[in-house]
Amino acid sequence: MSATLIPAPDMSTDEVVRDSQRTTCCVVGAGPGGMMLALLLARRRVPVTLLEQHKDFDRDFRGDTIHPSTMELLDQIGLAEPLHKLRHAKIYGPTLRLANSNFSPVDLRRLKTRFPYILLVPQTRFLDFLAAEGAKYPDFRLVMGANVEHLIEEDGQVRGVRYRSAEGMHEVRAPLTVGADGRFSRIRHLAGFEAVKTSSPMDILWFRLPHIPGDLPEAEGRVLGGIGVGRILVVFDRFDYWQVAFVFPKGEYQNVRAAGIEAFRRAIVEIEPSFTEHVKTITDWHQCSLLSVESSRCPRWFKPGMLLIGDAAHVMSPIGGVGINYAIQDAVVTTNLLAAPLKTGRLQVSDLAKVQKEREWPTKVIQGAQSGIQNRVLANVLRSQAALKIPWFVRAFFATPILRDIPARVLAFGVKRVRLDDDRAGSKVSSSFERST
Repeated sequence: MSATLIPAPDMSTDEVVRDSQRTTCCVVGAGPGGMMLALLLARRRVPVTLLEQHKDFDRDFRGDTIHPSTMELLDQIGLAEPLHKLRHAKIYGPTLRLANSNFSPVDLRRLKTRFPYILLVPQTRFLDFLAAEGAKYPDFRLVMGANVEHLIEEDGQVRGVRYRSAEGMHEVRAPLTVGADGRFSRIRHLAGFEAVKTSSPMDILWFRLPHIPGDLPEAEGRVLGGIGVGRILVVFDRFDYWQVAFVFPKGEYQNVRAAGIEAFRRAIVEIEPSFTEHVKTITDWHQCSLLSVESSRCPRWFKPGMLLIGDAAHVMSPIGGVGINYAIQDAVVTTNLLAAPLKTGRLQVSDLAKVQKEREWPTKVIQGAQSGIQNRVLANVLRSQAALKIPWFVRAFFATPILRDIPARVLAFGVKRVRLDDDRAGSKVSSSFERST
């Protein structure tokens, strides 16, 4: 048997390895998808090691929306009720503000689900919550500050990874390595996979504005979207502050910066005049975080001994905030299909192919819908030089009972509802939570 290291560029392959550990599944990336996969496998008594590059989860402007689909999955394993004990907000849908009128196209409260809302929880807290739950299981091992540098291949099959920590180089060997390490996935790069990208007409600047009690009362339970001339503003109520997305045409970031901070503040106020005092707190571009919007999907998500899920396999547009929930659905389907073969030591490449087959078409559908909204709606809004109004036929669509809840169902559950197989834990908690709510 021959062993081959696939290194990252400019990395030495002959460094002494301090220790080598064995597990059944090595998950790289402790975002929502990777964390959920590690937790679910550990609950099935599948030994799993979860490697996270950063030393903590504390980063700004990460996706924080937990949709009804994820809440139902958490409810299956008894975690819905304790999650609600964390500080959170509930979102029932978006409200668009334009031409001196408000338009609320989606109301999740009409859906038949125990959780007819999107839960807004800081992702830092959500990941800490899942990690604490995982720590209760002896087969769950989380390693922070683990920077993966090499894939280990033996006879054409991935057998694990080597990662660098503060103490040096370490090795984890496993029958399955899962790349859940985000849009800039190191695992995907080391495996030689290339994602096919689609262009987006927009980019986003994220920033915070101070929260003043009593302002924007219509934001309670809603995401506000304001439309100006060639610009869009999206506002989330984050308890102590407003989290704001300033949307502008792709490629114009340098023009936005060149116009200066004062022009930026004026552009915000033109869309949302009630922020006149708030924007005075923006004094430096370092207060803003640029998100280059993109959508991509790998033609192939697996090779012998390796699987990609979440953003590593498919980067979603921020439209609808579905990225976290699709990554978690990937984790659930992976658990459903691979837990048994991993426990019996009979994992086959065909098992990995089943994961992609199960998850690829829902991803294609939602990415197609996002692309349509971006290119046919948002691109026109960003090109427009006049105030916009909602067309009558759009208002008619969302006023028709048979039609109005279709977008809400897709937003809440995706194009296909995903459930965790053969997991009876949490059933009593579910009924208890139902009574309490």
